[in-house]
Amino acid sequence: MSDHLAGEYDLAIFDLDGVVFLIDEPIPGAAEAVERLRADGTSIAYATNNASRRAADVAALLTGMGVSAEPAEVLTSAGAAAARIAEHVEAGSPVLVVGAEALRAEVRDAGLTPVDSADDAPVAVVQGYGPEVGWKILSEAAIAVRAGATWYATNTDRTLPSPRGPLPGNGSLVAVLRTALDREPDVIVGKPQPALFTTAASRAGAERPLAIGDRLDTDIQGAVGAGMDSLLVLTGVSSPKDLLEAPAERRPKFVAADLSGLFRPAALAVVPAAEVDGWTVTREGDRATLDGSGDPTDALRLLCGLTWDGVKPADVTGTSDAATNLLHTWGL
Repeated sequence: MSDHLAGEYDLAIFDLDGVVFLIDEPIPGAAEAVERLRADGTSIAYATNNASRRAADVAALLTGMGVSAEPAEVLTSAGAAAARIAEHVEAGSPVLVVGAEALRAEVRDAGLTPVDSADDAPVAVVQGYGPEVGWKILSEAAIAVRAGATWYATNTDRTLPSPRGPLPGNGSLVAVLRTALDREPDVIVGKPQPALFTTAASRAGAERPLAIGDRLDTDIQGAVGAGMDSLLVLTGVSSPKDLLEAPAERRPKFVAADLSGLFRPAALAVVPAAEVDGWTVTREGDRATLDGSGDPTDALRLLCGLTWDGVKPADVTGTSDAATNLLHTWGL
């Protein structure tokens, strides 16, 4: 039995945005965490819903930040989407691409023909995040889907994390077409679908993979669906309040403030916790109180035991100054 959480697993599958970096800025401690895992013999994979970069570009970006990565370790929703389409249409078929150049390149490499107009009679529309996506290409996509093209979305993340707060993600752009077409995409490829997780584990020959993410609705739900343990880090999108309210299919096995939690004992990251140092909870029917002081993440792990058992987060109050202030910080 290992003395730290990561030592119990043979593969660490990292999400990127909100876990390893925010936009193009590395999150403190990420590079050190990856190198320590490598030194311990743990395999590394990076699985991202962001379809705006190719695997080689992602690896180069990470390396430039001081985070070691090889293209073969990177799985993107763009590459997975292109491969999925190629499985169902004839080689060379026209595919209307809504997204960044990286997505066009993946479509081309999959043996398909990227196009920009519904007049090219595309057999499929593939939609991924791209900062230059605008009304014109979205209109072409709407026309193509109405004409019978199969609509693929690389992912439906509503937001992207950034140092300035959440920004519109591909899910927000998908919502434009959803509104215009009054329907859902035919196929959603990225997380929370299990393909990126299972492919990463298969490539590494892993028997005990751990998924690490910042989003409950993609990273954690995807890991749960793939039958993998997961660690939620609080450096990106999902907040402590989100975790307290999480339904069963979005509950991680572990939670930590950041990636340093990988190197703490697993018992100090498991969620929910029955007891922790410094904090106590008291339940009275459908209400509860938090008392004491200490590590905020420990208080979160303790409270999850109550809120996941029916106490509404809004019905938790603090009896110490530290508890009251912490709950206020979480928006409770």
